[in-house]
Amino acid sequence: MGQQQLLLIILGVIIVGIAIAVGISQFGAHSTQANKDGVTSSLVNIAANAYQFKIRPTTMGGGGGKYTGYTVPSKMAKDDNGSYAAGTVGTATVTLTGTSTINTAWVATCTSDDTGKTTVTYAGW
Repeated sequence: MGQQQLLLIILGVIIVGIAIAVGISQFGAHSTQANKDGVTSSLVNIAANAYQFKIRPTTMGGGGGKYTGYTVPSKMAKDDNGSYAAGTVGTATVTLTGTSTINTAWVATCTSDDTGKTTVTYAGW
């Protein structure tokens, strides 16, 4: 009777250990995806800000139909998910990069065209 109880306790400990390992793995995967989503959201918001700059007349501090002169506002340059910077700023397009705070090898690039349409690509995720 004692050996059977000991075997059941060992089996229970093994099952609980496996369940904990699976839970930790799932949490890590969710954390990575949440970070990727946060960086993407911030990049799209910054791209919208850049487009607003582009369509604003120069007399009101805008680009007058060009992205030239756009810089990422300091309040939008960093958040809990990553840090953001303007890459190539042309007359018709602007390229923004977002680097994850979890892993600096994770980089997302957002390109906004002449109409404000954004395209996001990922490297390292």
